[in-house]
Amino acid sequence: MSRSGAFCPRCGDEMSGVPDDRPDLPGARRDSERVLCDACYFDAFELVDAPEEIQVQVCAHCGAVHKGNRWVDVGADDYTDIAVEQVSEALGVHVDAQSIAWQVAPEHLDENNIRMHAEFSGVVRETPVTEEVVVPVSISRQTCERCGKIAGGSFASIVQVRADERDPTDEEVERAKSIAEAYVAEREATGDRNAFITEKKEIPEGLNMKISTTQMGHGIAKRITAQLGGSYSDSKRLITEDEDGQPVYRMTYAVRLPRYRQGEIIDPEDGEGPVLVRSVQGNLKGVRLATGDHFEASFEDEDAPDAERLGFREDGQRTTLVAVEDENAVQVLDPETFESVTVPRPDYLDTGADEVPVLKSRAGLHVLPEHGASDDDA
Repeated sequence: MSRSGAFCPRCGDEMSGVPDDRPDLPGARRDSERVLCDACYFDAFELVDAPEEIQVQVCAHCGAVHKGNRWVDVGADDYTDIAVEQVSEALGVHVDAQSIAWQVAPEHLDENNIRMHAEFSGVVRETPVTEEVVVPVSISRQTCERCGKIAGGSFASIVQVRADERDPTDEEVERAKSIAEAYVAEREATGDRNAFITEKKEIPEGLNMKISTTQMGHGIAKRITAQLGGSYSDSKRLITEDEDGQPVYRMTYAVRLPRYRQGEIIDPEDGEGPVLVRSVQGNLKGVRLATGDHFEASFEDEDAPDAERLGFREDGQRTTLVAVEDENAVQVLDPETFESVTVPRPDYLDTGADEVPVLKSRAGLHVLPEHGASDDDA
């Protein structure tokens, strides 16, 4: 009876097909674990290496999850998927196992504790093996750095929204807030957790907002002026020094909305009559109510031209178009006295209409463009 000469170092049984004195041959098993017989090998074999417990750190305020060395926004109220992910990353499968398959079933004990049942199967030494492990997962409620900064009132810049020679309207204040919030949301969507607004405070003169970073404050000021018109300036104030002795400044971005609003009717000091303001983006643009001609005034030193305020398009009233006198004049009924009055005929007037919108002010009675009329000047 031939013998191979290879014996299990643990139980002493002979093992066939395993060289014992030629470690240089292909297939030689040098470490003690690989030279064990199958019985001893599987007696100490563990298919899965699992931690005794996993703790998932969750921000109690925003729901972010701490992964590695940073907080990550997950946007979830149910952290089961997070628990499954963390368990999956923590589990280790034996290097000798092949054809691995596994499944996991969560068992909810309460809102902060989940028991994860994981079942693995594979093939080791041509032998099918299975193993089930149970990993407790606890949800730890904490406060992330971002929420801590917000709660502590941290900010690096201020955006002040004002208007030139007037107070911003409620609509302008709300739009400025919406623009700022949308800008922050865009930055958050890219994973920027330093993007937040610490405070939004309405005051009679306008709006003050405390912004997380200098870059965010600058971006918000730029976007508000791009959408609402006007301009902005910046200034800085020394507030402290960092640990290296370098100065730390707090930036203030002062947004100044245009003096006149879209839809406002003004009478510039040029003697050519009132203008309906169509746009305040860049230069002030509008249409002459007497003729329908295009009006544009460039801002000098960022100041709008001087003009008398007459009202707004919404102040207009509909009245009867009585007659067309000639290419320069029409007759309409005065909406207050109901007398027939001759007024200038602008190019945009529809001479076939029964009624037209008019504005009566101290500058006289003028026909307004219809709402929705095309305007190349806007």
